[in-house]
Amino acid sequence: MSYGEQARADAAAKFGTDAFYASLGRAFVTMCAVIPVLFLVEAIDVGIGSGQLDVAGGIIPHRIDGLDGVLFSPFLHAGWDHLYGNAVPLILVGTFALAGGTKRFIWSTFVIMLVSGLGVWFVGDPNSVVVGASGVVFGYLGLLLTRGLVERSWWNLGVAAFIGLLYWYQLYNILPTDQPISWQGHLLGLLGGAIAAIIFRRKRVRPASSPSSTSTLEF
Repeated sequence: MSYGEQARADAAAKFGTDAFYASLGRAFVTMCAVIPVLFLVEAIDVGIGSGQLDVAGGIIPHRIDGLDGVLFSPFLHAGWDHLYGNAVPLILVGTFALAGGTKRFIWSTFVIMLVSGLGVWFVGDPNSVVVGASGVVFGYLGLLLTRGLVERSWWNLGVAAFIGLLYWYQLYNILPTDQPISWQGHLLGLLGGAIAAIIFRRKRVRPASSPSSTSTLEF
């Protein structure tokens, strides 16, 4: 990344600047556009027979034919209530994650899906079918929290803390439970977000020295 690109990225990440609000606005609109796609997928699933898409595209642990769910399961949900429960948090955390840059958002999402999905496939209940975007939601939360630490961004730390307070009642879902919830996917999603934040952290680029800024030594 050049110094000019770095400067623009820093401006977009600095709270209170016009570039920051513009980046946040674009990210919000983009995430709001993603949600109708999830509702459309659920409508198709209901239309062809509720649950058929879930079995076809969900993660089925330990089974080769359930491995494609690593990519497809975040777009599938076990009913409207499940989708409603993920939609609002996804818009919220996704907006702030995307505002940090499109390219690293895409790559971070891929890492989160990979860590969460493959982890569930390896350690999940082989008699279950795992679907839902909640692993990605927890991944974005881990991304924001870790990004705040590794990039020394109080803004990202504040956002992660605020979202954690809003949804504190769901944080226990990263622990083992008797409920039909993939706590492994949540916990591994959180871990995937932390890994992505470290891998794709923004590196500072110093401006190149210009001739006028260099000193001349006389011998």
